[in-house]
Amino acid sequence: MKKIIKANELHQTMKLRQMGADVEVVNSKLCYVKFNINGIDLSYVYNINKKNEYFLERIKPYPLPLKAYKCEEDVVDIIAIDIEQFKNVCSSKNVDDFIDFLKQMKLAVNKFEDLILYYNVSREDISEFQDILSNLNKKIDQSKEESERLYFKKNPDFL
Repeated sequence: MKKIIKANELHQTMKLRQMGADVEVVNSKLCYVKFNINGIDLSYVYNINKKNEYFLERIKPYPLPLKAYKCEEDVVDIIAIDIEQFKNVCSSKNVDDFIDFLKQMKLAVNKFEDLILYYNVSREDISEFQDILSNLNKKIDQSKEESERLYFKKNPDFL
């Protein structure tokens, strides 16, 4: 079985190089981590990248690349914080709405990418999308100012 996988890897690597890619194959550890917090599945995946850092991504309840960390202990620490934060969110009556909103945001990003890759989108439409996004970011900032902070062990990464 390993010989078949290795042969397929070599074949795909060759095809990518013929397309002009610089391919670096890294044999590394890939870990899947799963939790269930009050009926909500949380799943993560992490692996070691070519810089010898641990790249972490949350894959459930919605996909979100987190970032690269120096060591596996840092990955475990950030997952622990994420679990605590989801426990807080799960106590909200709006948890399902929050998760649904984030899934819809991910879908919107995917649809927008398809739109620009497959269609000649007008400047006016792009400008309108930018206005919508700007208004959404303003609303997020406004909501932050008007809301009570609940979690203090870690500062937000983007607010």
